[in-house]
Order: sequence, then C-alpha cells, then structure tokens
Amino acid sequence: MSSGPDETGRAVRHGGDRVAAALQAHGVRFVFTLCGGHISPILSAAKSRGMRIVDVRDEVTAVFAADAAARLTGVPGVAAVTAGPGITNTITALKNAQLAQSPLVLLGGAAPTALQGRGALQDIDQRPLVAPHVKRFIKLVRVRDLASSVEEAFAVAQSGIPGPVFIECPVDLLYDEGSIRQWYADASGHGTSAAERLLRWYLARHVRRMFEGADAPVEPRARAIDVPYAGDAALRAALAALGRAERPLMIVGSQAMADAPRAGELAQAVARMGVPVYLSGMARGLLGANHPLHMRHKRREALREADCVLLAGVPCDFRLDYGRHVRRSATLVAINRSRKDAFLNRRPQVAAIGDAGAFLRDLAARQGGGAWPRWIAQLRERDDAREREIDEEARAEGDFVNPLALLRALDGELNDGDLLVADGGDFVATASYVLRPRTPLSWLDPGAFGTLGVGAGFALGAALARPDAQPWIVFGDGACGWGLAEFDTFVRHRIPVIAVVGNDAGWTQIAREQVKMLHDDVATVLARTDYHRVAEGFGAEGIVVRRLAEFPEAVARARAAARAGRPALINVWLDKTAFREGSLSM
Repeated sequence: MSSGPDETGRAVRHGGDRVAAALQAHGVRFVFTLCGGHISPILSAAKSRGMRIVDVRDEVTAVFAADAAARLTGVPGVAAVTAGPGITNTITALKNAQLAQSPLVLLGGAAPTALQGRGALQDIDQRPLVAPHVKRFIKLVRVRDLASSVEEAFAVAQSGIPGPVFIECPVDLLYDEGSIRQWYADASGHGTSAAERLLRWYLARHVRRMFEGADAPVEPRARAIDVPYAGDAALRAALAALGRAERPLMIVGSQAMADAPRAGELAQAVARMGVPVYLSGMARGLLGANHPLHMRHKRREALREADCVLLAGVPCDFRLDYGRHVRRSATLVAINRSRKDAFLNRRPQVAAIGDAGAFLRDLAARQGGGAWPRWIAQLRERDDAREREIDEEARAEGDFVNPLALLRALDGELNDGDLLVADGGDFVATASYVLRPRTPLSWLDPGAFGTLGVGAGFALGAALARPDAQPWIVFGDGACGWGLAEFDTFVRHRIPVIAVVGNDAGWTQIAREQVKMLHDDVATVLARTDYHRVAEGFGAEGIVVRRLAEFPEAVARARAAARAGRPALINVWLDKTAFREGSLSM
C-alpha cells in the first residue's frame, strides 16, 4: 500500500511528506528546527517541496523564531523539534507565545506508537508537559490524519484568541510504509511459541491500523479562521463615551496587531480618531517616529487625568498596576478578543469583545475624528519636558558610555526599514524610553511573560519574514548569554543581524532593588565579557566600543558586514546610571 498523490498530483512518499504537503498548502516558506531522527522525514520532505529549513543551536530558538514570524505576518510560524528533550527545551518559548497570544505550530517528534511507555529512546508522556502551554495538543496514531492535523492546527492557532498548537508526530507515522512494516516484522521475531506468534499478530494488526486509508489522495486545504468581532452595541457605546469625553486617552497593545497585513490601515484609523495614544508591545512604531498624537512618557499621570480610557488589546495587568492607573471616575472601554483579559482586575463600562484592530478601524470610520487640542497640548508639553530631562541625563560622562547617550546615538542611526528586537532587562527598558521605531511592525519584545533569551530567535524569524528590513537586536549583557551560540546560525544561513550589547557587567534590573533592600549584590554581578570575540569565533563581525565617539564607526562597520550577509555584534561598555531607580515590577 502506498500513499496517494497530493492535490498537485505529486506522489506523497511517506508520512513526513504528508505533513510537508499540508505546510505547503498553507503557504509555509520556512521551518525552524534542530534536527533529530524522530522528525527527519518532515524536514527532508519540506526541503524537497521548496521550503527553507533553518536549523538552529537550541530548540527554544526555533520556537522563538516561529513566534516572531507569526507576529510579523499574521500567519502561524512553524517549528519542528525531536522527541523528549527536544520538546522540553521549547516549553519557555511555548508559554511565551501563549501569553503573547502569538499563533504558531510546533511539530514534535515522538517514540514509535507501539513502544510508547515501554522505555523507548527519548520516550516520555509529552502531553502533561506541553498541553498547559498550548491551545490544543494533537496526538496522532494514524498516517491518514497527518495532513488534516496540520489543517486543524493552523485554524486553531489563528482563531479566537491566537496561540500555539502542538502536533505530536510519532516516528513510525513519518517514514515510508515499506520500511515501517519491515521494522515491525524484524521486531516481532521469528519464534514459533504461542507468545511470539501472538506478538507478530498484534504488531501486524497495529501496523495495518496505522496505515489504513493512507492510499487516499492527500488534499490539504486551509480552513476558515474564526475571528471574533464586537457587536454594534459596543461600537455605539464607545462612540458615545468618546463624544462625552474632554480628556480621552488610548493605549494600543500587541493584540491589536494580530491582523498584521492590515497594520497600515490600523495606523491610519488611530491617527484619524485624534485621540492621544500610548503604544505598547508590538504596537510600538504604529504611528512612526514623531506623530503628534503619540505620547511616550508619564503614562501613569495621563491615565489618572483622563476621563475616558480605551484599552485596545491591553489587559489591566501589572503593567497598568492591575487597573489602578485608570481613575475610578473614568469611562473605561476595554477592546479585547479575550473576555477574561477585558475584565481582568477592572470592570469596564464598555466591553467590546472582539478583534481590537477591527474595532478601532470601525470606530474611526464612524467617529469621523475628534478635537481635544488643549488636552493634547498638555500631554505634549509634559512629554517634551521629559525628553529634555533625558537629553540632560544623557550628557553625563563617566568612565565608559552613558546608556542614554548610546541609545540616543543608536536612534539616530536607524533607518525606516530597520526592525528592532528587544531582549534584556534594565538596558532594554531604558531603550523603550528612547528608541523610536519608524514603521508599524518594527518592534519585537517578549510580551507579558518578560522572557529573557528571545533575541536571537526573534531576530532570525524577523529576518526571514521581513527580508527587506534590517534586523537589530538590543541586548542586555545578561540576556545575550542565551543567544550567543545562534551567531553560528546567523553566519551559516547568512542572516545579517546587527546586535548591540549594553554591557554594564551585571543583572542591573535585579541589582537595583536587591542592593537597596537587602544590601547585597549576590548573583547580580557579571564580567565585562568580550562578547564580540565570541561572535567573531562563529564568523561574525565583532566590535567593541568603550567610548561614545567610537560608536558611529562601529555602526558603519556593522552595516557593511550586514550588506555582505554577515551578522555583527557591537559590545558597548556602559556606565551605571540611576535612570530606572525604583522600577521593579511585580
């Protein structure tokens, strides 16, 4: 018995090819992976069908890359990892994607179906480990279900509240039928005892069931996506609230960017509404670098003064002090695909349960634009004052480089086509006050989980999803330790990443409060490590900067390397500053 052809008439060689045919039908262009015998047929088949196989040095990187690709395109990214430890290595990235509501599909290997639970290589019960961190865990036992499971996974990942989906693919479903039948025949032996004959009968029946229906044509199709939309009543209530408002304020977050291809339309809608706005997460850069409605500083004060607050894809979690930043007398409009998130810690007066981007586009079309010049001028004056304070703090000189001055210099080097990946604690949080992404979908950070170590994977996924953009990683020196090995990946695959490491020789975000409260810097001290030399060892361009005047030349060298297809790492020695004192989040 052989597998039937796919929808193009091409012969499907084995189960791995069924998976690849389904990925191809969904427009998948690249698969992120770390190789393993359990998944080899998927990788080989995907490559033969024209997909780019991008192999990394840690499975978690593969999932972070798939996450980034999904955020930038709106189409689930795909990663494939081997069984057991290959899958356990992905748990942090899966949970990060789940909390960031990012759609991706993880293909995970598994031990042969007949040997699961019997001590096979890398055989563990994977469901209890993975299921809490994904929207759906799909466990397969028949070859005929491989392609349809991919269809299901793509639809589930994108519908409702987006998130990751896991497909468990046992190795004996992926290789060709002849090889698997021979493998089971050899495993059953040739003895004549009743027990041995019973074993042969059992395994023959097991294989027959595995391959039942495998000769049918493989015709994978993308399924319809269920995107929730808020009703007209919520739209009318939001319009009425804005009509009454004297000091309206909006916060747009990552969930509003779920429909990535329409990010430009969302930017036009937000600008047309005329409401002053703070942008967070993936929404950074939505209005460009210098839009008059976009405020960057003193958000807490603005929220406490506003009489109408629109939260578009933003929950009232620790980032808004669990809703306490919004004053009780204000009209709160919560726009969110998740009802739970819309009501988290604070009950809104208007709950628009549906896609935040679509709601804002409809709201702008119906509202026609508002005018709050005095309120906007008040916020702008405060914002500009804070910018002057930052400029003043950036002038302070020390032994090495002032981080604020460095970030001002980096911001001045950015072009409209550049894409920023943020991975770090204190240095990255400082960068969020200074760096100004130029275009929509040009900023990537981990999201609510606050995960360190996303940088290399996010940059890899971003570089492939947006080949027209120059990817930058803004690394803290603590966070960059996770991603250094992936400079090997960048070099091998000619990914022209430029990384800037803010090297202040410490886990500074933790040290700030720990030293103040406990008078002890235990476990927060790092060395002024030569991270640039590590990158050089992998074949990248490595540059060290100890004075600010050296930075422009370092950027020029890095850009030249990137134009030649080589990644670069700029290791900048930083001075300590008091800029973020008192910034501990819980």
